Amino acid sequence: MATTLSPSEEAQLAQTIEMFEVITQSQPHDHQSLEILKEAYSKLGRETDVVGTSKRIAQAYVHMGQYSSAILEYETILQRFPNDPDVQAALQEIESKANNVALEPALGETTFPKKLEGVPPRMARKGFGPDAPTEIEDGRRSMHKIFVEGKIVTVADFDLCWHKMDMTVPPNGVIEPFIQLLADKGIHPVEKSIKLLTDKTRIAYLPMDRYDMDMDLARTFPSVTCRRWCVLPFDRMSKSVLVATANPFNQQASKELQAATKYRLLWYLVPPADLVKNLRKVFR
Repeated sequence: MATTLSPSEEAQLAQTIEMFEVITQSQPHDHQSLEILKEAYSKLGRETDVVGTSKRIAQAYVHMGQYSSAILEYETILQRFPNDPDVQAALQEIESKANNVALEPALGETTFPKKLEGVPPRMARKGFGPDAPTEIEDGRRSMHKIFVEGKIVTVADFDLCWHKMDMTVPPNGVIEPFIQLLADKGIHPVEKSIKLLTDKTRIAYLPMDRYDMDMDLARTFPSVTCRRWCVLPFDRMSKSVLVATANPFNQQASKELQAATKYRLLWYLVPPADLVKNLRKVFR
C-alpha cells in the first residue's frame, strides 16, 4: 500500500526509478540496485512492478548460486499471490538444481566493502590524530594487482598517482581518486578504468550527474572521511545509505562511514570528476 507522499517525494522516487531501471537493465544481476528499485515501487503503491522486481531479484540470486536467498524472495511473492505460476515453476527449477545438494547460507550483500567492527569512536569521527591507525586497508593492494600486475600501468606510474595518506592530519581539501590522477597525467583514461573496475567487482556503475543527491544526508557523515577517501553518501532508501566511490576496495573508508551510521552501506562506482565536484559542493 502506498503511503501519503508529497509531490517532491513522488518526484524523487520517480527519478530513483528512472535511474535504477537504467542500471539494472545494463547489470541485471545487481540485486542491491534491484532492492532499491523494489522499495521505490512499493512506496508508490505500484504492486505489479514490486512483484516483477522481486522476481528479478530472485533470478539474480539464482544466477549467483544463492538458492536460499532466491527461495526466500520467491516465498515473499507467494505470500501475496500463492498461485503465481512463474514463481511455482521457478521454485521447482531451483529444487531440481539443488537436488541432493545442501543449500549454503545466503552470503552478504556484496563482497565490498566488508563491515569491520571495533573502530574507536574518536578515530571513526575524526580519522586523524594520535589514535589514527598505522596500517590501513585503503584498497592499494587490490588496485595494484589490477592495474600493475594486469599490465595496465607501470609500477612507477602507479606510485606516482597513488596517494600515501598521512592519517595524523586532516586532508587539505578533497583528495582526488587514483583513477582520476591516472587520467589527468595521460596514463589511462577514466572510462577504461571504470570499465575495468566494474568488470573486476560486483559494484554497479551510476552516472552521478543525473542523480539528485541528498546534500543534507551527506553532511551527517564525517567530512574528513569523505574528503580524504573521496567517498560520498548521496541518498537513503529504507535502511540503506547509497555511497559513491571511485575505489571499490577501500575498506578503511567503509569502516569509518559505517561507524557514523546505523544503516547498511550500498556502494556505487561513479565518475571521479563528478564525485570530486559534488564533494566540494557539500563540504565547502
